[in-house]
Amino acid sequence: MTVYTTIDSPLGALLLVGEASGTAKGGTALASLSMPGQKGAAAVLDGWVRDDEAFTVITAQLRSYFAGSLTRFDIEYAAGAGTAFQRKVWDALDALPYGTTTTYGRLAEQLGLSRAAVRALGTAIGRNPLLVVRPCHRVIGADGSLTGYAGGLERKRLLLDLEAA
Repeated sequence: MTVYTTIDSPLGALLLVGEASGTAKGGTALASLSMPGQKGAAAVLDGWVRDDEAFTVITAQLRSYFAGSLTRFDIEYAAGAGTAFQRKVWDALDALPYGTTTTYGRLAEQLGLSRAAVRALGTAIGRNPLLVVRPCHRVIGADGSLTGYAGGLERKRLLLDLEAA
């Protein structure tokens, strides 16, 4: 069963969507985290059940992150999202340390991708269904500029400032 909740954050109202999991802390694996105005944001669908309690552990981690006291999330993600290539890219995002940034080119090189594949890498990053917790905001342009964040560049800046990156 798909469950959801919304929480207030410095980025606006966040929509959390999850699935029951016997192995996840708190019993819910996170399937999506999105925000208003985001490209590709999730929308509540018929049959989903609002269950604020199902997200207690996840919400506590998000609040700690926004308060500056959590630097690494310990959240189980729901299985099944993305292509094999997208999951490979998303795994690399998960490994980016708090307070650091990398470029699209460096991330492509790290993954053994050709320079021509940087666009595909950027597309995969843009399809990340777990904004904030899967830190795609830590990927910047080669010249240090902020580029390509589905939640908007002002939110990307806010997250990087929060992490002092």
